Amino acid sequence: MGGELSLIEARVAYEIRERQPVLARDIAQDLNLDPGYLSRTVAKLEKKGWIERGRGEDARERPLSLTLDGEQNYQDLDAVTLAETEKLLAPLEEDGAIRLTNALSEASELLFGNNQFEWFLREFRPGDLGHVCARQAILYREDWGWGDKLEALMMEICAAYLRHFKPGKEQCWIAERGGRMLGSVFVASEDHETARLRMLYVEPEARGLGVGSALVRQCTEFAREAGYKRIVLWTHQVLGSARKIYAAEGFKVTSTEVQNEFGKEEISEHWLLEL
Repeated sequence: MGGELSLIEARVAYEIRERQPVLARDIAQDLNLDPGYLSRTVAKLEKKGWIERGRGEDARERPLSLTLDGEQNYQDLDAVTLAETEKLLAPLEEDGAIRLTNALSEASELLFGNNQFEWFLREFRPGDLGHVCARQAILYREDWGWGDKLEALMMEICAAYLRHFKPGKEQCWIAERGGRMLGSVFVASEDHETARLRMLYVEPEARGLGVGSALVRQCTEFAREAGYKRIVLWTHQVLGSARKIYAAEGFKVTSTEVQNEFGKEEISEHWLLEL
């Protein structure tokens, strides 16, 4: 950024500023820096008058903090960094910047096993239902060998849902983390008193996080507020995780049937929840 500090020196200054007062050994441990290297970096910042050492509980521990001069220099560097970053991202526009942020977040999670984003539920947006159909078709084929007829059925369901959507009586929720879809569910209107829960799915990476239960609970709460007296759904015996969620929410199996509509024989089930 054209400043006086190397990348590592600027990062150390950042850690001191964000965590002050902080011990040098804690910074070395968290950043995986050689203690000797960090000691030289701290000495350089101290010589420039950017940091100062305080008094700790132990006389041998002298926590680090920025001086007023150090704070001003940090803010100057931060302003340049922000301006350069904005210049770099400007050609991407909003959509491209969001995609880049999500891609970097996913790369961080894959490489280091961490994710700074908590998952949340939101209502569907344009383009979501196409993605829902695609992901479910891929996952059901991978997990259960279900074929093209299922994908065609889901596309028909989504198309009809969008074409005849009833605000206040129908809704779709998307579970999301860091811009990545983790699952979805629909509430569709069966008749004046009956809602239908449809298209529940959870991505493999999100299973065990409570996403499926939260999606189903959202449907139940919405249906009650919308004035429905019951919720029905159609599922299959092999979908054990989904069945456990339905049972925990209070749904009961009302009938079963054998069908091979998706390319192999399956036992299908109809469930009911009285509200």
